[in-house]
Amino acid sequence: MNEPTLNYVLCPGAATAAQGAGNDAADMHRMAYWEWNATGNPEHPHVIVCVHGLSRQARDFDVLARALSRHARVVCPDVAGRGQSDWLADPMDYVQPRYASDMQALVAQLQARSPIQTLDWVGTSMGGLIGMLLASRSDFSSPVPIRRLVLNDIGPRVQWQALLRIGEYLGKPLVFTSLQQAAEALRLISAGFGPHTEQQWLDLTAPMLKPRIEGGLELHYDPDIAIAFQAMNPDMALASEAWMWSAYDSIQAQTLLIRGAQSDLLSVETAHAMAGRGPRARCVTLPGIGHAPTLVAADQVALVAQFLLPGWTPEHDEAAEPALAGAGA
Repeated sequence: MNEPTLNYVLCPGAATAAQGAGNDAADMHRMAYWEWNATGNPEHPHVIVCVHGLSRQARDFDVLARALSRHARVVCPDVAGRGQSDWLADPMDYVQPRYASDMQALVAQLQARSPIQTLDWVGTSMGGLIGMLLASRSDFSSPVPIRRLVLNDIGPRVQWQALLRIGEYLGKPLVFTSLQQAAEALRLISAGFGPHTEQQWLDLTAPMLKPRIEGGLELHYDPDIAIAFQAMNPDMALASEAWMWSAYDSIQAQTLLIRGAQSDLLSVETAHAMAGRGPRARCVTLPGIGHAPTLVAADQVALVAQFLLPGWTPEHDEAAEPALAGAGA
């Protein structure tokens, strides 16, 4: 089966002392990224970057990446502080400008290794905010222009009550005795993700965990990612919203907005506004799902694939078979 390779890019900003000691340069941290490529061409000129949500990690995109990777290089980074990436020394660095700067370094490294002719972006929640900055005309613009942008249940305006909900669990020291127990606990926290088979949910849960020295399992992210998030107040949220609308309005990439019909984070009003300004996103609403669709079910995979790869059909793509197994989800 097609599997990804793990790579790293060195980015400005100090890692924690234990991790930064392994870096050749001071005040730098490593961001991990998983690269999928079943095209037979390691230098394929079409690159699709998929970036996860706030407390998640890159392996969320395994099903989608397999389906896309026969047609492009698919790159799924672990945002700093998550998965295989370094934890940052300063917890107040866990903010959008740092993440966008890291992604600029990633695209620059990919471009230096083999020229990128077409760059597309898939961003879930936080990953979509980062994508908006990279696709905008700003200091955070991508070194290679983004052609097509998928925003998965995210927009410039984020509902304050959803932020309060997320803050209730983010960074909490959860300990589990088994993968099954962790899956059951995370399913409660992530009810908005929508229906999944038991195997799909176990597959989404396993990469979220790491073993504890004391025994058991814990979440595979730095709990300090919660500090900057929880420091936000309504006035700061309004200032961030104005900044993100400015970025959104300057985007020229063709944009697909996916919204869970029951999302408490992306309102219907915000989705409508996004359809009428800036890149005038094409909006698709998914029934029975809140925040945020996992892009695992076959219909969700097809939605993204057909937007990024016109003419794509699962019936003629062997890479779509793992997604089709979840067609009933």
